[in-house]
Amino acid sequence: MEFMIEKLRGFSPQLGHLVSQMNYARKTTLEAVYGLTTSELDFLPIKNGNSIGGLLLHMAAVEKGFQIEIFEGRKPNEQEMEEWGAPYSLGEQGRNCIKGNTLEYYIAKLEEVRNRTLREFTELNDNWLYENRLWDNHPSNNYFIWFHVFEDEINHRGQIRFIRKMLPQNE
Repeated sequence: MEFMIEKLRGFSPQLGHLVSQMNYARKTTLEAVYGLTTSELDFLPIKNGNSIGGLLLHMAAVEKGFQIEIFEGRKPNEQEMEEWGAPYSLGEQGRNCIKGNTLEYYIAKLEEVRNRTLREFTELNDNWLYENRLWDNHPSNNYFIWFHVFEDEINHRGQIRFIRKMLPQNE
C-alpha cells in the first residue's frame, strides 16, 4: 500500500482524496486488532469502559448512521435502532449487548457498511462534498461529516491500541 492521498479510479478527485484517507484509517484499524480472540475483543479495561469489540461496532454504527441521514435523508427506524443503537451509543447498553463476537464478525460489519459508502460515493461528485448542511445544529458540509467518520475511527483506534496493551497476558 502506498501512503498517498490521491485521486482514485471511480471517484471524483476530492472524493478520491477522502476515500484514500478513509482507506488508510481502516487499514491501520485492522492492523490494530489483528489476531484478537473473542475474549480479548470482550475485555473491559475498566468497569464503565468499552471493549475493543464495542469500539469496532461503534465505528460501523457511526458510518451507518450517517449513511441513513445523508444518503437516505431520514433518521434511523426502529429496526435500525435495534441493530445499531447500542453500538452507536455504547455505554452500559453497549457493554451488555456487544460481546461474544469473533473478530471476523466485526470486520464483516465494518466492510458491509463501508462498501455501501463507497458505492454511494461513486455516484456523487466533488460539488456534493461542499454542499452545506446542518450537523448537530452546526453549519457543516458533507465533506466535514465524512471526515468525521474516519476521524472518529482514528480516535477509537487509539483507544483500541491502549486497551490492547492492557489485555491480560496469555500464559
